[in-house]
Amino acid sequence: MTRDAKTAALDGPGNQPASPDSLGSAVLRLFRMRETGLVLIILALFVIMSFASPYFLTWVNMRAMAMAFAVEGIVVVGMTILLISGGIDLSVGSVTALAMVIAGLLFLAGVDPWTASALSILACTMIGAIMGFFVTTVGLHHFIVSLAVMVIARGACLLGTGGRPLGLYTLPPEFKFIGQGSIGVIPVVILIFIAVVIASDFMLRRTTFFRKVFYTGSNEKAAAYSGIRTKRVVFFTTTLCSALCGVAGIIYMARFGSAQPTFGIGMELNVIAAAVIGGASLSGGSGTILGAILGVILLSVVSSSLALLDVSVYWQDIIRGSILLAAVTIDHYLNKRRR
Repeated sequence: MTRDAKTAALDGPGNQPASPDSLGSAVLRLFRMRETGLVLIILALFVIMSFASPYFLTWVNMRAMAMAFAVEGIVVVGMTILLISGGIDLSVGSVTALAMVIAGLLFLAGVDPWTASALSILACTMIGAIMGFFVTTVGLHHFIVSLAVMVIARGACLLGTGGRPLGLYTLPPEFKFIGQGSIGVIPVVILIFIAVVIASDFMLRRTTFFRKVFYTGSNEKAAAYSGIRTKRVVFFTTTLCSALCGVAGIIYMARFGSAQPTFGIGMELNVIAAAVIGGASLSGGSGTILGAILGVILLSVVSSSLALLDVSVYWQDIIRGSILLAAVTIDHYLNKRRR
């Protein structure tokens, strides 16, 4: 055997150096990924805003942005998984506020904050289970059920508080730590957010049950014929979304030291927009946690930029609504191309 033949045999097909063609294909695939485009857009905004405002790249602003998108990002994780399964939840803002109110009222009634928080998250989980029941057993659409729950939950917030914020000034420091504290220079809120993102992304990619979420959202009838209990999948994703709203509500309560009955109005638009911008389809069957989080970061950077540039809050709403419309339009055309 010649020296060249021996070298080729020892290298084997798995050890051959990457050819220019394969390397070029890999780079092309990378740039076709939705997440890559989002990263480039976010980096471009960072560069532009670094010149437009001297306050944008300050530690205070970066920390404020991170704190803002971290808690909302927990809700986006739940919404993304629900969208992948073919559902949608318009009640996330109201349920998040209700979590704060329930825990706040229990704390003011003498219950320790940890128990009050656990009971509040359990209540939000039950709300999700009730929505799941109406969707899977009664046969109503997610849109109608979540719209009704949005109104009911907001009404419960106002009824329980009389429409006034609950001042929770005596919350113990160890409880406030989860919303206000830091480990080193990293806020605890961001660490919780990262833990939720890593766990959910791992389960979506690696576990059998969460792979069924994609099959259910892609074609529920075909998934049911193949033996997947699609109603169980939809019930679970609906419940999970509300449970994560409960977690976010408790973090907000610890962060602000109060329970705001009007908190979260319009949150559902930001959450859905972030998930769709990140690649989650309103038709179900597609989406990634990483993409959704990049969507949250993009919207957070846009909001911070508009505030630093002193853009009117009315224009900010118009711009956010336009971003949502653009994201849904892009999603619509991508779905048409896939058919």
